[in-house]
Amino acid sequence: MRAVMSRVAQSLLVVIVATTLNFALPHLAPGDPVEYLYQGSAGSLTAEQLDDLRAGYGLDASLPEQYVAYWGGLFRGDLGVSVQHNRPVVDVLLERLPWTLLLVGTSTVIAAIVGTLAGAFAAWRRGSRGDVGLVTGVLVVDAMPGFWIGMVLVAVFAVQLGWFPSFGAAALGGPTAGWAAVAAVAHRLVLPMTTLVLATVGGTFLLARGAMSTTLGETWLAMARAKGVPPRRLATHHALRNALLPVATTLGLNVAVMLSGAVVIETVFAYPGLGSLVYDATIARDYPLLRGAFLLVTLGVVATNALVELAYPLLDPRVRRTGRGRS
Repeated sequence: MRAVMSRVAQSLLVVIVATTLNFALPHLAPGDPVEYLYQGSAGSLTAEQLDDLRAGYGLDASLPEQYVAYWGGLFRGDLGVSVQHNRPVVDVLLERLPWTLLLVGTSTVIAAIVGTLAGAFAAWRRGSRGDVGLVTGVLVVDAMPGFWIGMVLVAVFAVQLGWFPSFGAAALGGPTAGWAAVAAVAHRLVLPMTTLVLATVGGTFLLARGAMSTTLGETWLAMARAKGVPPRRLATHHALRNALLPVATTLGLNVAVMLSGAVVIETVFAYPGLGSLVYDATIARDYPLLRGAFLLVTLGVVATNALVELAYPLLDPRVRRTGRGRS
């Protein structure tokens, strides 16, 4: 119980710090935020109109007053109004969030499974041609920028072969319900998802390979081998399960990497998720929308880390016994 409360306190501290940084975003930028937001028409606005705009955004108050008002809005679920869309930030985020959850969630699961299994296989065959080939291939792909991988996939599978669409998440005028709509969305998801997986799977592969190699060198595993445990059971039920802990530990970080990579990938494929939304908001200096998106990403990463820590006892019984002993 004490460990759970400590974890909750740490998560709250992270959220408070991240929220404070989100608040400071417009004030850290050089110049006047209002002039940045209305840079195309600021020259034609009078001083009184600019003052009215500052008052509308609450920028005419002192920083402590703005900070208190900012937290008050968060507690009410009010993230402000998007300057670019002229709509509540919450509504804009809720429209884009499902697409990013679909892309990042699917890519995270696939990258974790493929990276872990491939890393475990490479460690089990360490020193063989298969191991060397896998390590070489992963390092080559991992060195490629995500946008370049996306452009190559578009050039080959969308332009040359015509197998997949090159942009969007759903076809205009296509089916809006039923399995036909699901199939259409899945068809358009393949290229951006593959790009995101290829751009991020390298870290999981190398970590799983290193953890598996370390586990395979343990004395207890040699003893199990000497007792006649079949090699397949030795690899899957003993070595791989112990090698999963380091991989699970970095799952929360992988989500953060996926979300940052989604900004580029969604822009390349014109995918209507949070990544492309953040890119457009950055260009438009839409600070309310940026703050809301960053806060949403922070909450997602913190929640993922908390869930991973809660899953530790399922992966390693020793953690469960240690926690019982402490309580």
